[in-house]
Amino acid sequence: MTTLADILRGIEGGVFPAPDLSITVVPAPSDRESCVVALTAHIVIAADVSPAWVAGLIPDGDLSAPLNPPFLYALEQLTGRRVNAIDQMLLAPALTDPAERATAVKDLTDLTERGHPRIERAWRYRDDVHAYTTPYGGLVLTGRGLAGRLEVALEVPESTRGNGHGRQLARAARALIPPGSHIWSQVSPGNAASTRTFLAADYQPVGSEALFVR
Repeated sequence: MTTLADILRGIEGGVFPAPDLSITVVPAPSDRESCVVALTAHIVIAADVSPAWVAGLIPDGDLSAPLNPPFLYALEQLTGRRVNAIDQMLLAPALTDPAERATAVKDLTDLTERGHPRIERAWRYRDDVHAYTTPYGGLVLTGRGLAGRLEVALEVPESTRGNGHGRQLARAARALIPPGSHIWSQVSPGNAASTRTFLAADYQPVGSEALFVR
Protein backbone atom coordinates (compact mmCIF):
# COMPACT_ATOMS: atom_id res chain seq x y z
CA MET A 1 0.00 0.00 0.00
CA THR A 2 1.23 3.48 -0.79
CA THR A 3 1.56 5.64 2.30
CA LEU A 4 2.36 9.29 2.92
CA ALA A 5 5.72 8.17 4.33
CA ASP A 6 6.46 6.41 1.02
CA ILE A 7 5.61 9.55 -0.91
CA LEU A 8 7.70 11.84 1.30
CA ARG A 9 10.69 9.50 1.21
CA GLY A 10 10.37 9.45 -2.56
CA ILE A 11 10.42 13.24 -2.69
CA GLU A 12 13.55 13.22 -0.54
CA GLY A 13 15.11 11.06 -3.24
CA GLY A 14 13.92 13.37 -6.02
CA VAL A 15 10.95 11.21 -7.08
CA PHE A 16 7.63 13.05 -7.09
CA PRO A 17 4.12 11.79 -7.85
CA ALA A 18 3.28 12.19 -11.52
CA PRO A 19 2.11 15.75 -12.41
CA ASP A 20 -1.08 14.35 -13.92
CA LEU A 21 -3.73 16.57 -12.27
CA SER A 22 -4.85 13.67 -10.10
CA ILE A 23 -5.54 13.15 -6.41
CA THR A 24 -4.02 10.33 -4.38
CA VAL A 25 -5.81 9.29 -1.18
CA VAL A 26 -3.73 7.44 1.42
CA PRO A 27 -4.34 6.59 5.10
CA ALA A 28 -3.69 9.11 7.85
CA PRO A 29 -0.03 8.77 8.86
CA SER A 30 -0.84 8.57 12.59
CA ASP A 31 -3.58 9.11 15.16
CA ARG A 32 -2.06 12.54 15.77
CA GLU A 33 -2.51 14.05 12.34
CA SER A 34 -3.95 14.03 8.84
CA CYS A 35 -3.02 16.33 5.98
CA VAL A 36 -3.55 17.57 2.45
CA VAL A 37 -0.32 17.91 0.48
CA ALA A 38 -0.19 19.92 -2.73
CA LEU A 39 2.60 19.12 -5.17
CA THR A 40 3.15 20.11 -8.79
CA ALA A 41 -0.09 19.09 -10.56
CA HIS A 42 -0.81 16.44 -7.93
CA ILE A 43 -2.63 16.36 -4.59
CA VAL A 44 -2.13 13.84 -1.79
CA ILE A 45 -4.86 13.52 0.85
CA ALA A 46 -3.56 11.56 3.84
CA ALA A 47 -6.65 10.92 5.95
CA ASP A 48 -8.94 8.07 6.82
CA VAL A 49 -11.47 8.89 4.12
CA SER A 50 -12.54 7.11 0.98
CA PRO A 51 -11.57 8.18 -2.54
CA ALA A 52 -15.29 8.22 -3.36
CA TRP A 53 -15.96 10.76 -0.60
CA VAL A 54 -13.15 12.96 -1.93
CA ALA A 55 -14.36 12.64 -5.52
CA GLY A 56 -17.84 13.71 -4.45
CA LEU A 57 -16.50 17.04 -3.19
CA ILE A 58 -13.79 17.88 -5.70
CA PRO A 59 -14.48 18.36 -9.42
CA ASP A 60 -12.19 16.44 -11.77
CA GLY A 61 -8.96 18.28 -12.41
CA ASP A 62 -9.60 21.00 -9.80
CA LEU A 63 -6.41 21.05 -7.76
CA SER A 64 -7.32 24.28 -5.99
CA ALA A 65 -10.36 22.85 -4.21
CA PRO A 66 -8.47 20.54 -1.81
CA LEU A 67 -6.78 23.52 -0.13
CA ASN A 68 -9.82 25.81 -0.19
CA PRO A 69 -12.00 26.36 2.91
CA PRO A 70 -15.07 24.31 1.87
CA PHE A 71 -13.11 21.08 1.42
CA LEU A 72 -10.85 21.69 4.42
CA TYR A 73 -13.90 22.30 6.60
CA ALA A 74 -15.58 19.12 5.35
CA LEU A 75 -12.42 17.17 6.14
CA GLU A 76 -12.31 18.71 9.61
CA GLN A 77 -15.89 17.61 10.26
CA LEU A 78 -15.33 14.09 9.00
CA THR A 79 -12.04 13.43 10.80
CA GLY A 80 -12.72 15.31 14.02
CA ARG A 81 -9.54 17.32 13.56
CA ARG A 82 -8.84 21.00 12.94
CA VAL A 83 -6.61 22.66 10.37
CA ASN A 84 -3.48 23.68 12.27
CA ALA A 85 -1.77 25.57 9.44
CA ILE A 86 -1.37 25.81 5.69
CA ASP A 87 2.36 25.99 5.00
CA GLN A 88 4.83 25.76 2.18
CA MET A 89 7.18 22.79 2.45
CA LEU A 90 10.91 23.25 2.00
CA LEU A 91 13.45 20.44 1.95
CA ALA A 92 17.22 20.13 2.30
CA PRO A 93 19.71 17.25 2.52
CA ALA A 94 22.01 16.76 5.47
CA LEU A 95 25.41 18.32 5.27
CA THR A 96 27.91 15.57 4.57
CA ASP A 97 31.35 17.18 4.77
CA PRO A 98 32.70 16.68 8.34
CA ALA A 99 34.32 20.12 8.41
CA GLU A 100 31.09 21.80 7.25
CA ARG A 101 29.08 19.90 9.84
CA ALA A 102 31.45 20.86 12.63
CA THR A 103 31.46 24.53 11.64
CA ALA A 104 27.66 24.65 11.39
CA VAL A 105 27.11 23.46 14.97
CA LYS A 106 30.16 24.86 16.75
CA ASP A 107 28.23 27.51 18.72
CA LEU A 108 25.26 25.32 19.66
CA THR A 109 24.54 24.08 23.17
CA ASP A 110 22.20 21.17 23.81
CA LEU A 111 19.10 22.40 25.61
CA THR A 112 17.41 19.75 27.74
CA GLU A 113 14.90 21.93 29.60
CA ARG A 114 11.28 21.57 28.47
CA GLY A 115 10.07 24.94 29.75
CA HIS A 116 10.61 26.99 26.59
CA PRO A 117 7.29 27.61 24.76
CA ARG A 118 8.75 26.71 21.38
CA ILE A 119 10.04 23.40 22.77
CA GLU A 120 6.69 22.60 24.38
CA ARG A 121 4.95 23.32 21.08
CA ALA A 122 7.41 21.09 19.21
CA TRP A 123 6.64 18.14 21.48
CA ARG A 124 2.91 18.49 20.73
CA TYR A 125 3.50 17.85 17.04
CA ARG A 126 6.77 15.90 16.89
CA ASP A 127 8.60 12.99 18.46
CA ASP A 128 12.28 12.69 19.33
CA VAL A 129 12.66 16.45 19.70
CA HIS A 130 16.15 17.88 20.19
CA ALA A 131 16.73 21.55 20.98
CA TYR A 132 19.87 23.65 20.84
CA THR A 133 20.56 27.23 21.81
CA THR A 134 23.20 29.80 20.86
CA PRO A 135 25.10 32.45 22.84
CA TYR A 136 22.75 35.19 21.50
CA GLY A 137 19.61 33.26 22.48
CA GLY A 138 18.78 31.65 19.15
CA LEU A 139 17.01 28.30 19.14
CA VAL A 140 16.98 25.44 16.64
CA LEU A 141 14.92 22.28 17.05
CA THR A 142 14.77 19.03 15.16
CA GLY A 143 12.24 16.24 15.55
CA ARG A 144 10.20 13.64 13.73
CA GLY A 145 6.89 15.05 12.61
CA LEU A 146 4.46 14.26 9.79
CA ALA A 147 4.81 10.63 8.66
CA GLY A 148 8.07 10.34 10.61
CA ARG A 149 9.94 12.91 8.55
CA LEU A 150 12.71 14.99 10.12
CA GLU A 151 11.56 18.58 10.66
CA VAL A 152 13.22 21.80 11.80
CA ALA A 153 11.96 24.83 13.67
CA LEU A 154 14.01 27.83 14.65
CA GLU A 155 13.73 31.09 16.53
CA VAL A 156 15.89 34.21 16.51
CA PRO A 157 15.42 36.84 19.24
CA GLU A 158 13.96 40.03 17.83
CA SER A 159 16.88 42.09 19.10
CA THR A 160 19.38 40.07 17.03
CA ARG A 161 17.49 39.75 13.76
CA GLY A 162 18.95 40.99 10.50
CA ASN A 163 22.38 39.50 11.14
CA GLY A 164 22.09 36.22 9.27
CA HIS A 165 21.45 34.16 12.40
CA GLY A 166 18.35 32.50 10.97
CA ARG A 167 20.26 31.31 7.94
CA GLN A 168 22.99 29.93 10.21
CA LEU A 169 20.45 28.05 12.34
CA ALA A 170 18.70 26.64 9.28
CA ARG A 171 22.06 25.42 8.02
CA ALA A 172 22.94 24.03 11.45
CA ALA A 173 19.81 21.88 11.31
CA ARG A 174 21.30 20.19 8.24
CA ALA A 175 24.31 19.22 10.35
CA LEU A 176 22.20 17.94 13.26
CA ILE A 177 20.69 15.10 11.25
CA PRO A 178 22.44 11.93 10.04
CA PRO A 179 24.35 12.11 6.73
CA GLY A 180 22.19 10.76 3.93
CA SER A 181 18.96 12.01 5.48
CA HIS A 182 16.84 15.08 4.71
CA ILE A 183 15.12 17.72 6.81
CA TRP A 184 11.85 19.53 6.16
CA SER A 185 10.74 23.04 7.06
CA GLN A 186 7.15 24.25 7.14
CA VAL A 187 6.83 28.01 6.59
CA SER A 188 3.75 30.19 6.34
CA PRO A 189 3.47 31.46 2.75
CA GLY A 190 3.17 35.00 4.07
CA ASN A 191 6.35 34.79 6.15
CA ALA A 192 8.67 36.13 3.48
CA ALA A 193 11.56 36.65 5.89
CA SER A 194 11.50 33.01 6.98
CA THR A 195 11.18 31.85 3.39
CA ARG A 196 14.26 33.85 2.44
CA THR A 197 16.10 32.41 5.43
CA PHE A 198 15.58 28.81 4.39
CA LEU A 199 16.23 29.48 0.72
CA ALA A 200 19.54 31.10 1.70
CA ALA A 201 20.41 27.92 3.62
CA ASP A 202 19.82 25.89 0.43
CA TYR A 203 16.39 24.48 1.25
CA GLN A 204 14.23 23.96 -1.82
CA PRO A 205 10.44 24.46 -2.06
CA VAL A 206 8.67 21.21 -2.90
CA GLY A 207 4.98 21.88 -2.22
CA SER A 208 2.49 22.98 0.40
CA GLU A 209 0.45 21.28 3.07
CA ALA A 210 -2.59 21.71 5.27
CA LEU A 211 -1.98 19.89 8.54
CA PHE A 212 -4.93 18.61 10.59
CA VAL A 213 -4.45 17.91 14.30
CA ARG A 214 -6.69 17.00 17.21
